Amino acid sequence: MRFLPGLICLLPLLSPLAHAELIDDINDRGELRIALEANTPPFNFRDDGKLTGFEVELGQLLANELDVRAEFVVVDAAELLPGVESGKYDIALNHIAVTPQLKDRFDFSESYGQASSQRIAMQDDAPRPMVLVQSLNAEKKPDTPVDLAIPFQKGNPAFHTSLASAMQRIKADGRLEALSQKWLQPDKDAAPKP
Repeated sequence: MRFLPGLICLLPLLSPLAHAELIDDINDRGELRIALEANTPPFNFRDDGKLTGFEVELGQLLANELDVRAEFVVVDAAELLPGVESGKYDIALNHIAVTPQLKDRFDFSESYGQASSQRIAMQDDAPRPMVLVQSLNAEKKPDTPVDLAIPFQKGNPAFHTSLASAMQRIKADGRLEALSQKWLQPDKDAAPKP
């Protein structure tokens, strides 16, 4: 029993080891696991079997800035956010709006753009749980622009800082604006703000 007080003193030092920071896991794997649905052009979709779209290219840029490769995982809507929450995927890049309910469950990047809620709602045949369309249907404001952001597991401040720095570099050198011009400007109702 003499060791018990010493062990109790060591527990705070060991607790960071019990929960590894997300950025360390990403660096160890050498890849950023990005969940998306691949069914909503121009955001993310398949063209001749190849993933493409605004968010696919943004995911590649973010992974490059983090000095890892992008690993895109196509999932169903029901698996998207629970997979991020459980750590199966590092982030979801699927035109997700920050809502109070989601902020309770996830940390978010800064906004990478805005989109017309009407445009996104019209692209979906059926409401999808926990993502943008559900929050839009609940708010009943079809013409309101919404901010798009990237959710990831709570409690990862080093990853949050790394992601914010990567996003700032992409915005500062004009790459985000170039993606916006390439993928979203023709419709004029979905234009990311740098």
